[in-house]
Formats: sequence, C-alpha cells, structure tokens
Amino acid sequence: MKKIVVAIIAFIFIGSLVGCSQESKKSQEAKKLKDVTVILDFVPNTNHTGMYVALKKGYYKKAGLNVQFVEPGNENTSATLVATGKGQFGISYQEDVTYALTSEDKLPIKTIATIMEHNTSGFASAKNSGIKSPKDFEGKVYSGWQAPSEEATIKAVMNNVGADFNKLTLVGDAGGGFDSLGKDVDIKWFYEGWDNVKAEMANAKLNYLPLRTLDKRLDYYTPVIITNKKMIDEDPATVTAFLAATKKGYQEAIKNPDASAEILHDYASDYDSEFLKKSQRFVSKNYCENPEKWGEMKAEIWDGYTDFLFDNNLIPKKIAADEQYTNQFLSEGE
Repeated sequence: MKKIVVAIIAFIFIGSLVGCSQESKKSQEAKKLKDVTVILDFVPNTNHTGMYVALKKGYYKKAGLNVQFVEPGNENTSATLVATGKGQFGISYQEDVTYALTSEDKLPIKTIATIMEHNTSGFASAKNSGIKSPKDFEGKVYSGWQAPSEEATIKAVMNNVGADFNKLTLVGDAGGGFDSLGKDVDIKWFYEGWDNVKAEMANAKLNYLPLRTLDKRLDYYTPVIITNKKMIDEDPATVTAFLAATKKGYQEAIKNPDASAEILHDYASDYDSEFLKKSQRFVSKNYCENPEKWGEMKAEIWDGYTDFLFDNNLIPKKIAADEQYTNQFLSEGE
C-alpha cells in the first residue's frame, strides 16, 4: 500500500514539474516576442483587416512580434506619432507623407507598403442631382473636412473641365453621410468600399465620380504603412518581419473576405457584421491585382501626386519618390 501511495505522489510531483516546465516555456516564449505598436489612422475598419487577420491567426507571433494596435487620438496624426517614436509603424496617406517630408520641420518617416493599389475614393452626390461631371459642381454645395489638399483637388478637377471653382460653395462636414446628400449639401468625398457600401445597404442611389478617372495624378496611394528612420536604420529585421506577416494577413483577406471580415468584427464589434462583409468583399478585390505583389509601390505614382501638390502650392518643393517610399522590406520578406 505504501508503494502505491509513493508512486502516486511521485506521479503528481512529476506531473507538476512538467506543468511548471510548460508554463515556464510559454513564459520564455512570450518574453522573446518583440513589442510592436501600430498607430492606426482612424478606428479599425476594412482597410486594416489584413493586420487583424495576421494578429488573430498568429502570423505576427510566428514572426516573433507582439503587435498592439492603437488609435491616434484627436491631437496628433499617425505620421507625427510614428516620427516621434510613439509607435514603430503607422497607417497614413501619401499626401501626409509628402507634407511631412517637405515641411520646415521634416519628419523622419518613410512609407514601406501601400494597403490599396489604387485610390478608391471619389465625389458622391444624390442620383437625382444631375451631377455627372465636375462641370456640374457649379452652383452646388460641397461638404468636407476643409483640408488644403481637398480644396486643391476639387479646384483642379473643375479646372480640368473648364468649370468655375468660385461657383461652388464649400462648407464643413456636419455628418449625416449619404442622408444629407440632396438636402443640406450636394457633394461629398466618399470612400467606395465604406461610404458607398453604407449607401447601397440603405438603398440610397448615388452618382459617383472616382478621383482617379478625373485626373491620373489623383490615383495616389491611400492608405499606406509607414515607419520611422530609426527603425529602418537600427532594426530593419523587425520591419521585414512585420511586413512579411502583414502581407500574409492581407493575402488571406483577399482569398477569404467573409471569414476575414468576421475576424475584424472581433475587434470592431460596433459595426454590423453584414456591413463589414459587404465592405470587405469590395476592399479585398481592390487591395491589389496580384496578391503576390501586395504592398508594392511605383515611383511614377509618387512623382505624379508630388507634382500635383507642388503645382497647387501645397508643398514648398518637390521631393524624389525614393525619399518617400521603399519596397525594400517587402522583397526581403519573400
């Protein structure tokens, strides 16, 4: 009987040691992960799905990274926060990067991938408004966020068709989305994979003018992934690992949009699940034409929009494309 008791005690003791060993191993593995903060441009949405897929499916963990996503808040842009080291990576826009690199207080940032291959934003109006061209903007009311680049864009596309920009009234956006079109305002700047999907689900009929069809220079990259110069110079291995895992997440989102939308919903539960799926189906088709090339950028796109900003006096000087972006870390991660 004593032998049996001793055997049981020994079994429990060994089991305890194995359990402790496993817990210790897990703890050591967790300690090996490198903490990485990604600063979003806004609240989580379908532009970000690939990153949340990479997080949920453990792609970042397999790459040795412990990734956390945070929203930028109202006081700073992601570009500023990444430049000052508040995050290793951030979601931004091509125009913000060009502004940051041509400003008097130049920010040490660089674009390392584009989330969307093409600009999928444009001008929306009610179907019965009769607005089918920027020429029809005359005598109408445009509601927006009143950024200098926004006004310059509207002015440029109107000038392209001989319309008088001075005949358009600009007001600050008071919200309301597609509901306000044809009522208080006539025109808004919409993102096709988000705003247009909301309108479609509400059976609201729109006229939609994609920016990239109005001026080829407006087919710029938005949104993009940025990092800071310190990461590039001192920790390129982490940049490569982060992008490799992120690319895998976006490739999964391209392949399985509905399942990926469900993953995003875990982190963005305030949004209706069916809306996220419809948005994701559009966005997944537009991340890129070739999933193997996800994230890669072209110099002519950067040069074209830089020219546009300079021609409209939005930046004090032109800047070379290779100072603003690199595909280096995407190719290294293959």
